[in-house]
Amino acid sequence: MIKVRALPKWKCLVAAMTTTTLVAACGGNDNGNSTDTPVAVQLTCAQLATMTVAASSIGLPTTGAAVTSATTVAAAGTGAAAVGEYCRVLVDISPLDATAPKIKMQISLPTTWNTKAMMFGGGGYDGSIPSGASNVPAGPADQLTPLGRGYATFSSDSGHQGNALGSQDGSFGVNDEAVANFSGDALKKTRDVAVAIIKARYATSGPTKAYFAGGSSGGREALKVVQTWPQDWDGAIVLYPAGAAASLDLAFGRITQALAQPGAYPSPAKRKRLYDAAIQACDGLDGVADGLISNVKACNAIFNPSTATIAGVALRCPGGTEGGDTCLSDAQIAAFNVINTPITFNYALASGETQYPGFNTWGTDFGIPNASSVQPIVSFLALSTTQPASPMPNGAPYGSIFWDQWVRFFVTRNPNFNSLTLDPQNPGIYQARISALTGLQDVNKTDLSAFLAKGGKILMAHGMSDALVSTRATEQYYDRLRSTMGNARVDSFVRFYEIPGYGHAISTVFNAAWDSLTTLENWVERGTLPPNQTVADTIGVPGRTRPLCDYPSYPQYRGTGDVNGAASFACVTP
Repeated sequence: MIKVRALPKWKCLVAAMTTTTLVAACGGNDNGNSTDTPVAVQLTCAQLATMTVAASSIGLPTTGAAVTSATTVAAAGTGAAAVGEYCRVLVDISPLDATAPKIKMQISLPTTWNTKAMMFGGGGYDGSIPSGASNVPAGPADQLTPLGRGYATFSSDSGHQGNALGSQDGSFGVNDEAVANFSGDALKKTRDVAVAIIKARYATSGPTKAYFAGGSSGGREALKVVQTWPQDWDGAIVLYPAGAAASLDLAFGRITQALAQPGAYPSPAKRKRLYDAAIQACDGLDGVADGLISNVKACNAIFNPSTATIAGVALRCPGGTEGGDTCLSDAQIAAFNVINTPITFNYALASGETQYPGFNTWGTDFGIPNASSVQPIVSFLALSTTQPASPMPNGAPYGSIFWDQWVRFFVTRNPNFNSLTLDPQNPGIYQARISALTGLQDVNKTDLSAFLAKGGKILMAHGMSDALVSTRATEQYYDRLRSTMGNARVDSFVRFYEIPGYGHAISTVFNAAWDSLTTLENWVERGTLPPNQTVADTIGVPGRTRPLCDYPSYPQYRGTGDVNGAASFACVTP
């Protein structure tokens, strides 16, 4: 704060109505007596509309930022859905490269501010601005959202604007600055601009606490900020994180090429047949047949689609040839085995990754027939409706479109390239480019000592039945974290939970609702260790609860009690 001589009150009033600076020298009295004590002036929502943020105030190179609109939004909602009056501010952050897109961001500034800030992550390739009124990923509907709690919330499109493909649009990958922004730089730029606007709006030195919440690509972004800019953050909520993002793209490539083989793409009815076979074989491994596979590791060890049966009838079609929707052909079983197994890289990656693990496949909903209104979203995020091909159909699996976009725009930068011809394990002339991209996009640092020293805390969770981002990859990252920092140090600031039946972001089997924000607030702000947690199902069996078990434990039925109540289960380690 700049120390200047105070102005008379009447001049301060004029300054308050016209200034767009952060501080006005207001003090003294109407008799002209003054002091040298500066008094900061809060800017109104309307005054923020002309605010700019200099490039020098942003921690990574830009050409500055400018507010494009500032609008007062009236209070709305009741109970847990209540949100007080706030100022919605839209901002453009300008690039160095004139051909690069701007970063577009939004910040929501409550009239009654709790002095804290929350940044939301995006999803997929981003390309749109998450709502400032959002909840944290898997946040419960019976608790206030961050904005409803009085947080200043902010988010960005990560530095490009998506086309009709939305979160699957990777066409920005032809521009280096846009790639750098998406890979992480936009997070720092957005945060610094948001803090500058918070300081102006509230005449403060900044938020007292700052949290990040994200799932999928937003989970990767949450890991990125605590790994790279730990001084900026006090806590993170990390859900189903796509951490090693470029390595995941390579896994998508292997899976896409398997699904593109003749006869390999399974219909929704065939996916349901596989799902039912796994449930029959593995549901009881946690001590009770409750429609959930909780002991996933045991299921992975015993289930084989080639020999599995349903009510005594073989899952495999007779002779392994196509036999209709009541069985799986050998080509379809082979494709699912590719999903289940890791990809190994036959060349060095700049990120240090040597493989990406397979996905928990047996008992996962890859898009099965279900009357729920959210099932189309589940299918969209899994195998969708159309077999991969070239050109890649819009109805192809989410991961296949992701791979196709990455190959055509990030790797080859040839929009007409056939992504089915690029071998992710032996990419030939594109090996160096792929390696460089992993150095940008794989978020896998395991020494978080700086974040720990600051007092930062992490709550991380992943569904055991995620068809889009491998639960096993998150397990690997957590195991590496413990190996690097030691169990005791990791236990002092990280919790990692796994949720049986939960897919990617949404599920008709077990749709998770967990009050992670209150747990994080209590841990960071009051030093209260996370107590035993409970997660609720809002779709599969609404109201059903399970204990939220620390990895590698899972919920085991105690032998008696309500199978839909968390109290009837204990967390056990396989």
